[in-house]
Amino acid sequence: MDKSKADDVQLHIHTPLLLSRPLSRKTGFSVYLKYDNMQPTESFKLRGVGHLCKKGKKSGCTHIVSSSGGNAGVAAAYAAKQLGLAATVIVPETTPQFTVDRLRHELGANVEIHGKVWNHAEQRALELAKQPGCVYVSPFDHPDIWEGHATVIEEIAEDLKEKPDVVIVSVGGGGLLCGVVQEIGRASCRERV
Repeated sequence: MDKSKADDVQLHIHTPLLLSRPLSRKTGFSVYLKYDNMQPTESFKLRGVGHLCKKGKKSGCTHIVSSSGGNAGVAAAYAAKQLGLAATVIVPETTPQFTVDRLRHELGANVEIHGKVWNHAEQRALELAKQPGCVYVSPFDHPDIWEGHATVIEEIAEDLKEKPDVVIVSVGGGGLLCGVVQEIGRASCRERV
């Protein structure tokens, strides 16, 4: 696939936003849940990671390098495969074998096990990404990832008939939170979310 076709590849899907009757009863408020577990990679990570991979492809990248022991690595490998790019995912020793197997066998990524913790894997990935044609895909720390994650709020604004009183976000590395805050802060979105 040539780099001009990267925009044509749809990596993430518009996921359902459903009213949770049990949570609504318990809280006394209308509680909606965004089902990003229905993404092709079973995680919201594909939104941001996929966006960064597409931008990398458009700028001439031929190889995605990521560090993750879980969902971000799966998202990077999936996006790379869909975009026709090579992928290397550096994982720490603590990564479950089923994740390593999925990355290798289902998604075709080169997997390197490096270090006892994620920080060690990240340092190795940053070294590898210095090679020509490579782009490092952080699990959470990049403005393009945040921009991709912002699509969750765009979808909520499109699907929800009323303005929510609150948006609750699970936070690990902070990438999803950054995208959500960015999109809520945009003038076009402020009136709806």
